[in-house]
Amino acid sequence: MNKLTKISIAFSISAVFVFAFFISPRTQNAQTSPAAPIRTPAVQPTATPTPEEDEVIRIDTELVNLNVRIVDRNNRPVSNVTKNEIKVYEDNVLQTIDSFTKAEVPTNYALVIDNSSSLRAQLDKVIEASKIIVSTNRPLDETSVIRFVSSDKIEITQDFTSNKAYVNEALDNLFIEGGQTAIIDAVYLAAERVDSYEKSRDPNDKKRRAIILVSDGEDRDSYYNEQQLFNLLRESDVQIYAIGFTSDLSKDGGFISKSPKAKAEAFLKRLAEETGGKAYFPQSTAELDAIARDIAAELRTQYILSYYPTNPSRDGKFRSIKVVVDDGPNKQKRIAITRTGRSSAPENPGDRPTLQTTNTRPNN
Repeated sequence: MNKLTKISIAFSISAVFVFAFFISPRTQNAQTSPAAPIRTPAVQPTATPTPEEDEVIRIDTELVNLNVRIVDRNNRPVSNVTKNEIKVYEDNVLQTIDSFTKAEVPTNYALVIDNSSSLRAQLDKVIEASKIIVSTNRPLDETSVIRFVSSDKIEITQDFTSNKAYVNEALDNLFIEGGQTAIIDAVYLAAERVDSYEKSRDPNDKKRRAIILVSDGEDRDSYYNEQQLFNLLRESDVQIYAIGFTSDLSKDGGFISKSPKAKAEAFLKRLAEETGGKAYFPQSTAELDAIARDIAAELRTQYILSYYPTNPSRDGKFRSIKVVVDDGPNKQKRIAITRTGRSSAPENPGDRPTLQTTNTRPNN
């Protein structure tokens, strides 16, 4: 092999090494590396909104409404009290008053009249006095008439209406019949009816709610007991004005028990006091006209205030309510009268009495 041939072979071998050095790694990478992924624009994760950013957490707290009568030491109404002079306490905790008005507010009230034999002698005068109250109704006031005897004879003879003629006709059609007086059941069902009727209306159209009860106050055979009744009244915000004809009840009591008269009067007084109403005990029917006018005036000389309670729990427990009013000019003592508290009464199971409707007239 000549010298030229040796040089050619050496050059060829060197060329092979150079080619392998520059080409082989890239080829190998191309053959063994996986295909490069196709990149898409990154999607930014959406932040989960926090309650503070996007949501308003609401606690289902029921607005508490109070009808408040304010009187002086002589029980005369006081009409010049301002919101800043009133404080409301629930279970001794100061509450923030949400609204306050002393403007005249329409009233939905039920005339609940005892038609048992114990009121036979007074019925005509009771009807007359009831008509006096109805005659003072304003155009937006509504009245219903409920007659009661025993637990199975509690009847709506006229449902809520602003038509005074309908109410007066229902009063004229009241009649006495025998039975075991069920005054607790009558007040219980009447309070439920007044409350449910108000709740069925426009919630922005607030009305005062009341019961005007006429009876001797002696319960003889009710399905409900007093405690169940007062539990309901504390929740329903219905004021009760009671006219008690108790003079014919026995004044004789037992060794440890009250007389029928004392027991009936205590019951009617408690109905009024617990609900912020008033009790009357006429000695004769001649007093009924003045009582009727007083009740009509009482219903229209009150303050209405409301608050959202600081304790929103609905546990059925009783919560005491107290309204305090600052003294007036010259240290005039001013006394606030309203319901004593509120609670959630559990639904009562069993074969409970029901209201019967006997009238067919339209409500208005």
